[in-house]
Amino acid sequence: MPRSMLLGLALGLVPALFTAACAADPAAEAALKPAQQPFTTTEVARFDEPWAMAFLPDGSLLVTEKAGKLVHFDPASGKRAEIAGVPQVAYGGQGGFGDVALHPHFADNGLVYYSHAEEGEGDTRGAAVARAKLQLDADGGGKLVDAQVIWRQTPKVSGNGHYGHRLLFGADGKLWISSSERQKFDPAQDMKTNLGKIIRLNDDGSVPADNPFAAQGSPADQVWSLGHRNILGMAFDAQGRLWADEMGPKGGDELNLIQRGGNYGYPLVSNGDHYDGRDIPDHDTRPEFVAPKVSWTPVISPSSLVIYDGALFPQWRGSAFIGGLSSQSLVRVAFDGDDAREAERFDMGQRIRAVAQGPDGALWLLEDGSKARLLKLTPRP
Repeated sequence: MPRSMLLGLALGLVPALFTAACAADPAAEAALKPAQQPFTTTEVARFDEPWAMAFLPDGSLLVTEKAGKLVHFDPASGKRAEIAGVPQVAYGGQGGFGDVALHPHFADNGLVYYSHAEEGEGDTRGAAVARAKLQLDADGGGKLVDAQVIWRQTPKVSGNGHYGHRLLFGADGKLWISSSERQKFDPAQDMKTNLGKIIRLNDDGSVPADNPFAAQGSPADQVWSLGHRNILGMAFDAQGRLWADEMGPKGGDELNLIQRGGNYGYPLVSNGDHYDGRDIPDHDTRPEFVAPKVSWTPVISPSSLVIYDGALFPQWRGSAFIGGLSSQSLVRVAFDGDDAREAERFDMGQRIRAVAQGPDGALWLLEDGSKARLLKLTPRP
């Protein structure tokens, strides 16, 4: 449909670049193509089913590959080597090797945290989070030593979907874990499980005494918020607020401002519906549940989240960037206090699995799937 006709049919609605959600998908129609984008996209390397990346202090990268590899890659030289000591992973569907994050004092203690899907009894699986010391060698390779699992999803269940297992450290050194509901719906509201929750732990895996449900015992004492479906991105803004993006069911992807002890309603409410067509009541029907700050229908399939604070793109300081899988996009979200809106969408032409900010302020993207590109985004000259 010609853009002029599309805008005419919109009957004066705010342009799609500045809307959160609508019945059609004008945001996708209006996504900026490469020639219109204010950045240059450079392919730096390729990886096989990458899932996450973390920058080391020297500017090199750790990249996880879903089938069970941890790669050390130096963008300056192009040199790469595999890190030994990675656990055996339950690979299949959405399962495998997951996130990677550095301890806030990595320069002193060398601790790396990583998540993965692991096998259980009777054809069950669940996410686990471990930490280990990274020992690099002179050739750029190395190994993980003194590995210790510090957290597990409970219970392990059947299926290969919705592990979540994103990792994030806060300014206070606490470890945050997104524990998705494993496509089982009800556990997101069940405090006898840690599924469908955001988890807050000390860096050794112990439970902080000030968690909101600490008095209820394990596993409720781990929980910071509940009622989540599939959280694949978390980030703190400059004010210390935690934001998380979440895949909705058929419609209703979300960006949430995470509250202490907040219940986000899934599966009792969602701005999407079940895949079989059954209705799920919208958030506005149940005000006791925390509603998303941004909701997308059609979905963007959010995969990751970073809040930008670099110098290369000064106009974007304080904006969030979300990788889009089905939308094959990079979505910029602008904030106004506790409110948020989609501000721009960039057509990347491929599913975007991960977004990170580099040490120099460049934006780095990992595509999804085999032979996926690592991309570096820098301002146009």
